[in-house]
Amino acid sequence: MSDETQPVTGIGQHGATRLPSVEVDSYNIELKDDDGFLGDRACKGAFQAILEGWRKPLRKSGQDPFGKVATEAIGKAELDAILTGDDVDAAAVVHSAIEDFAGELAYVTRRFMKSKAWADTECIVVGGGFRASRIGELAIARAEIILRSEGSKVDLVPIRFDPDEAGLIGCLHLAPSWILEAHDAILAVDIGGSNIRCGVVETRQKKAADLSKAKVWRSELWRHADDEPTREGAVKRLIKMLKELLAAAEAEGLKMAPFIGISCPGVINADGAIEKGAQNLPGNWESSRFHLPTSLVEGIPRIGGHDTAVLMHNDGVAQGLSEVPFMQEFQRWGVLTIGTGLGNARFTNRRTKDKPKKAKEKDKEKDKEKDKTDAEA
Repeated sequence: MSDETQPVTGIGQHGATRLPSVEVDSYNIELKDDDGFLGDRACKGAFQAILEGWRKPLRKSGQDPFGKVATEAIGKAELDAILTGDDVDAAAVVHSAIEDFAGELAYVTRRFMKSKAWADTECIVVGGGFRASRIGELAIARAEIILRSEGSKVDLVPIRFDPDEAGLIGCLHLAPSWILEAHDAILAVDIGGSNIRCGVVETRQKKAADLSKAKVWRSELWRHADDEPTREGAVKRLIKMLKELLAAAEAEGLKMAPFIGISCPGVINADGAIEKGAQNLPGNWESSRFHLPTSLVEGIPRIGGHDTAVLMHNDGVAQGLSEVPFMQEFQRWGVLTIGTGLGNARFTNRRTKDKPKKAKEKDKEKDKEKDKTDAEA
């Protein structure tokens, strides 16, 4: 790449605050307390630390039901199986860890709700890899109960799509509606600190115009953390994956939109540069000499006979966008993604006709309070 300033894509800005269906009020905010970043209290590593904390005293007395297996080596599937297995002691340890983690998640949620950026949030969707497990579902449900017991009215719900696919599906909501018309699917990329997942996402707009029936037709996963490639090597592999998926989709008869949506960690500038937060990716993705959208356009200049357009946004935003069709009863809602870190984004629905049900209820309450104040005056 040259040192010249990179152009903004012709169909919109990267990392935009105004998207076709929502306003992105905030994303990737880093809240702190006396112990450090809040995200460190509700992530994959935090759960493992809590589980280890419960195992430690049992290990000293020779009663650790997990024996000599390292905590980080115990996978989600194994923990889920323990919850319904015959080893009551092991299940009790896992339940204890879930309870403590739920308390941390409730604390973090409470702090987000108190921030200006998240004021009046009515519903929070919880995604990320941790949600794709029974232990994750229980922790989310328990955190909501804790918040409800304190008088909070916010809904805390697991993300509906498979967390491995939600970021890809959310990329549909980055594209302007006109670019999806007369097309069956788009190419989408979900870049993570350990993996890169590419997919062909079908809009299925004939089944549901709001994209609620969208699905990943086919995807490919590359665990780049195992290969430790250079930045240029990672981009080359990414383009190869996309080309293979594009060829497969066209061979199947899918009419592909000339659009690639990218979900990526960090703060995404309007020109497509990554400002910060990409430290876990291979090489320096925050360099002024690197511009991923342009690299993809150079690698795949045309799709279906049309010039390729690329839009990139934060990975937490993209996961949250997959929930747009299901969040229409709310006006303000957010997403927390529990994985290696804690992603976050807050949205306001762009509704021009009728206000969502809960927004109407709040307006009625405000009118009653105003009438009461006026009467007392």
